[in-house]
Amino acid sequence: MPAPRNKKKDQGVNLDALGLEMGNKPPQALDVEEAVLGAMLIEPAAVDEAMDELAPSCFYDPRHRMIFEAMSELVNEHVAVDLLTVSTKLREKDNLEAVGGAVALSELSMKVGAAAHMEFYIKILKQKTIQRDLITASHSILKDSYDDSVKVDDLIDSAQTKIFAAIQNNVRKDVQEIGSIINTAMNDIQEMQNTTGLSGVPSGFPSIDKVTMGWQKSDLIILAARPSVGKTAFALNLARNAAVDHHMPVAFFSLEMSALQLVKRLMTSESGLSPDKIKGGSKLEPFEWEQLEYKLKDLSKAPLYIDDTPGIPVMEFRTKLKTLVKQKGVRLVVVDYLQLMQGPSELRGMREQEVAAISRTLKATAKELNVPIIALSQLSRQAVQRQSSNGKPQLSDLRESGSIEQDADMVIFIHRPDYLGLSETPEDKGKTQIIIAKHRNGDTCDIDMYFKSEQVKFVELTDSLTALASSMESAMNAPAGDGVSFHTNEFDL
Repeated sequence: MPAPRNKKKDQGVNLDALGLEMGNKPPQALDVEEAVLGAMLIEPAAVDEAMDELAPSCFYDPRHRMIFEAMSELVNEHVAVDLLTVSTKLREKDNLEAVGGAVALSELSMKVGAAAHMEFYIKILKQKTIQRDLITASHSILKDSYDDSVKVDDLIDSAQTKIFAAIQNNVRKDVQEIGSIINTAMNDIQEMQNTTGLSGVPSGFPSIDKVTMGWQKSDLIILAARPSVGKTAFALNLARNAAVDHHMPVAFFSLEMSALQLVKRLMTSESGLSPDKIKGGSKLEPFEWEQLEYKLKDLSKAPLYIDDTPGIPVMEFRTKLKTLVKQKGVRLVVVDYLQLMQGPSELRGMREQEVAAISRTLKATAKELNVPIIALSQLSRQAVQRQSSNGKPQLSDLRESGSIEQDADMVIFIHRPDYLGLSETPEDKGKTQIIIAKHRNGDTCDIDMYFKSEQVKFVELTDSLTALASSMESAMNAPAGDGVSFHTNEFDL
């Protein structure tokens, strides 16, 4: 038999003393504990069922806990559980007298409930365990709350983790037969036939979605490039496409730019007006005001949530994101950008370890909350200095920590040779590559896009000529001063 699934936690709290202080008796069911142990002493099937469901912490009485631990060791040693073997094991551990001797074991064997009720008894013990664990977690949270040396952000995250652990540690996840899993998979496939065919959150770029099948749950996606190449613009467009076009809640954590700056970029992209007009460099005409209001209707209703806390600590990020996922149903998360986050205070001054801790926390958070997290990252100068590869980024160029590459499920680079002064011919100006350099669950590839410098926008290369023709036609027919809007695969830098 395998070892019990649930492990005894160090409670660190005297529940009896705490119960007396509160005027209540700690949650317990001693008669049920006796019935379970008695059944295990005389019924092999009861041993298997109890070992699969219970842990020593499920028994409140210390004597009962010692007996169950002895039984667990016998099972792990492939020795049958009965009065003689349990007595022998307790004697080896010098615990036989502590539990009341062989007489106490004999009395337990006579306090057997009906074997058919074993499942019900186990359920009672697990419920009492959850109650005790919640009391222990609450006491620990109360104690930390009075400690001024504990940061509030750490306190909140710790409190959430302890409460969640108290519940999850006692929730059984049954072994699944492959037949039932296949049925679930078939249902998912059937559901995808009736939708876009994507299994994750759409990016809005068909070429990317063809490779990724959308941003997948629990994945950490690193989007990296040199400064000013367009990381924020690309990430903002991904968030906009998911929230506006597909009505999926998105959380955008901006550590570099203010929420107002981000929204003005979105307004520029949505309205088709020049950035100068949105920023106030030149005044809007009356018809442009009408155009702006009309174009922003969908954006204003989109489930897009922006947090612009500068240098947000990673623990505060976790706390805020947990709330957003629970209350708003967030399906996609963007962090701009990773290196501006604050890691654990004890690692300050050790930059590589701090960034590694941030990276690990982002991956753990994505897995815990079951949402994809797109984290922007800076590249080192090595990518620019590497003339032999036309400055094309490599995984080793990820700045400040190799842990980023290890933790990421996907790494995407934005490469613009013309921006780096590496274009070979005038015709190459504006050509851009979206490089999927690491893809844990799929292929890697380079996706060509086109950078429109006059509008500071990107389009997929296959659509660039069509978009350019449409732009010229619209410009000829539009009133003077009217801007031109492109399809959703475009974004402002």
